[in-house]
Amino acid sequence: MKNIRNFCIIAHIDHGKSTLADRLLQTTGTVSDRDAQDQVLDDMDLERERGITIKSHAIQMDYEYNGEKYVLNLIDTPGHVDFSYEVSRSIAACEGALLIVDATQGIQAQTISNLYLAIEHDLEIIPVMNKMDLDSAMPEEVEEQIIELIGCKREEIIRASGKTGVGVDEILSSIIEKVPAPQGDPEAPLQALIFDSVFNSFRGIVAYFKIVNGTISKGEQVKFFNTGKKYEADEIGVLRLKQEPRKTLGTGDVGYIISGIKTAQEVKVGDTITSVANPCEKSIEGFEEVKPMVFAGVYPVDTDDYEELRYAMEKLQLNDASLTYEPEASAALGFGFRCGFLGLLHMEIIQERLDREFDMSVITTTPNVVYKVYTKKGEQFDVYNPSGLPEEKHIDYIEEPMIKAQIITKSDYIGPIMTLCLEKRGTLRNQSYLASDRVELTFDLPLGEVVFDFYDKLKSISKGYASFDYHQTGYQQSKLIKLDILLNGESVDALSCLIHVEHAQTFGRKICEKLKELIPRQQFDIAIQAAIGVKVVARSTVKAVRKDVTAKCYGGDITRKRKLLEKQKKGKKRMKQVGNVQVPQKAFVAVLKLD
Repeated sequence: MKNIRNFCIIAHIDHGKSTLADRLLQTTGTVSDRDAQDQVLDDMDLERERGITIKSHAIQMDYEYNGEKYVLNLIDTPGHVDFSYEVSRSIAACEGALLIVDATQGIQAQTISNLYLAIEHDLEIIPVMNKMDLDSAMPEEVEEQIIELIGCKREEIIRASGKTGVGVDEILSSIIEKVPAPQGDPEAPLQALIFDSVFNSFRGIVAYFKIVNGTISKGEQVKFFNTGKKYEADEIGVLRLKQEPRKTLGTGDVGYIISGIKTAQEVKVGDTITSVANPCEKSIEGFEEVKPMVFAGVYPVDTDDYEELRYAMEKLQLNDASLTYEPEASAALGFGFRCGFLGLLHMEIIQERLDREFDMSVITTTPNVVYKVYTKKGEQFDVYNPSGLPEEKHIDYIEEPMIKAQIITKSDYIGPIMTLCLEKRGTLRNQSYLASDRVELTFDLPLGEVVFDFYDKLKSISKGYASFDYHQTGYQQSKLIKLDILLNGESVDALSCLIHVEHAQTFGRKICEKLKELIPRQQFDIAIQAAIGVKVVARSTVKAVRKDVTAKCYGGDITRKRKLLEKQKKGKKRMKQVGNVQVPQKAFVAVLKLD
């Protein structure tokens, strides 16, 4: 056990975690030159295309140091704020962390929040300054920032380059010398923490775990603590580039277990595995439940595919524990699910994965957040969807979720960023200079305003320099109203939204204009209205397709033409009563993309 080291790599997005992991694997000989490729651990097509890590990836390496053999378990983690749950799970399975900072960009928002996650779990932090081979590297400035952030000595910071392999041996020796070996009792009853799981269509569910106490052997009867289900360990082993079976695994080891589990509900990330013969007293603590930030309805394009969508969701949730879902129905879209995501990128990735991995084409409704509604009778309930809101006369007040947002940027962009945050109803809490040209701004913002397009706008006005990180702080009372979209007086529930009073009219006007372009002309006039309660705040009309009924009246009296036009008008009116408006698919999507 004293020769095992478990560590993860944490950093802001794009600071070179996966590239550095590639070099570590090559240096330790875990990956042969034949198998070597860029981002070797990122095995999803999406990850390779976008150049981002979406899943944490665990791998075991062997390394010889001062004549002794060491086993190093590495977990490479994502850097984007939407995948921070993956990071927190990886940190729970480690004793040390490599904190990587890009020498050309310095410390950014996600660096700080991931660092705090690691410090909360008492991990040993090894600071590494990456991308030292670039001409634009600023080693002295970035070192100052790291020293100020974690209070280490200058000589403790390792200068490295994931591209050229400089400093990799130094990183490996630091891991062995500084990261403590796992603490635990090999003689105690088995206690292993499940930190991830994947679905294999041939073998069932594969759970990844870290053993905290005790040992596990192949063929042993094991029990999952929280679900109470018992299984036989058909195969256990360690995670190399491919899964390698082993006879037994001991305290401190990170490995996988296959026990023929077929249903997704039986494996919960954060659960504890123990043995049936000698069970442990209590489960492993310190694993928080995921809190989804953004909710959206996901519906199959063809309503007959509902069961297939449910199956796809179950499989996805295994692989991505931060996805939550429950069934819901909509008048316009039929049966589907209300899903909780950690952010908009997360939502986009899930949509893309449903399409690629399960061949499911889905419609996603407007993303929204959870509001707390208080009625005049003193009742309180959560509303996820505008259609669940009671009538205006029964509502006392509504509270919306607030976040504390940390934005780190160059000082040139303070003005436009402040303007953006104030437009989004933000309040400036703090402004501090990290260096002469780097500022950290702290804002209180309503989560509903950030959900839409905040991140994209922030990136464009700061020319890509600003980094953004947030966490929820609680709820605050706010003047919110339900904006209904009516087509010929009928409300379309999939298009209605909860919005702040100040923005309701302009938003309503934009939607009406957009729908006018997208709804095809019919045989009768279609009135598109945006209404707050009974008050209509915006309107546009899709004109009817008309036939020139007066064409046969050449010359003659005007009253003959009038008579024909009146007759046509009556027909149109009757048609309007029985006709229903078909809203095309792209209309729902376009409303989501409204700027």
